[in-house]
Amino acid sequence: MGYQVQNITFTYPSGKQPVLREVSLSVAQGEVVVLLGPNGAGKTTLLLCMMNLLKPSAGQISIGDHDIKELTPRELAGKVAYVPQSHEPAFDYTVLEFVLMGRAPKYGVFGRPDKGDETRCMEILDELGIQHLANHSYIEISGGERQQVLIARALAQEPEVLLFDEPTAHLDFGNQQRALNMISNMAKRGHGVLMTTHHPDHALMLGDKTALLYKDGKLVEGLTEEIVTEERLTEVYDTDLYLIEIEKLGRQACLLPGIRKK
Repeated sequence: MGYQVQNITFTYPSGKQPVLREVSLSVAQGEVVVLLGPNGAGKTTLLLCMMNLLKPSAGQISIGDHDIKELTPRELAGKVAYVPQSHEPAFDYTVLEFVLMGRAPKYGVFGRPDKGDETRCMEILDELGIQHLANHSYIEISGGERQQVLIARALAQEPEVLLFDEPTAHLDFGNQQRALNMISNMAKRGHGVLMTTHHPDHALMLGDKTALLYKDGKLVEGLTEEIVTEERLTEVYDTDLYLIEIEKLGRQACLLPGIRKK
């Protein structure tokens, strides 16, 4: 099942200029699409449009044969999971209780998770290396741990597509690598994944495709090796960036200004 964004334009009520201009993007099952762009370019806005939380003034967004405007929130949540940059809970839950909420789209109004759901959620926490947090208060864990729990809740939904808004923003180096490995594995299991990031290296590490969103609201998408180039990165971030080959890894890496190329 594909996720298709076709020529959408979005302008905030208080804005004079569109944040997104005729943006088109596709996410197929089994692939990772990495969305790059400077602060304020509209990356989060695009994800919110894809979750039907913001309404584009033009264009269409569809999942398979369904326009997302035709789906109820529950139906959409059964197909797509969204992991925001941060989350402030209204109530105090244990980590396990919070992750169990990801199972909600699978039940009716009066349904409730069963032992099998709890077991599956514990397995997900274990896969992420945070099973020891299961009985901890969600509001008392660190920001990085909370981000991992948000990812766990998304996985508990068992969606076809996952949208990640800077999933590594609050994680240390080791947990960043584990999160990226997890995202790669999700694609291998057949999920479609779209993730935003400020690190071109993430695209070079796992992106089948990369999309660049410019400050003027325009987007270009293509194979990572075609999109992540020195010329494009310098243009979109308005600073000199360099790509070098890393023989041991068999891929390129991005270097910031001030780091001498060898």
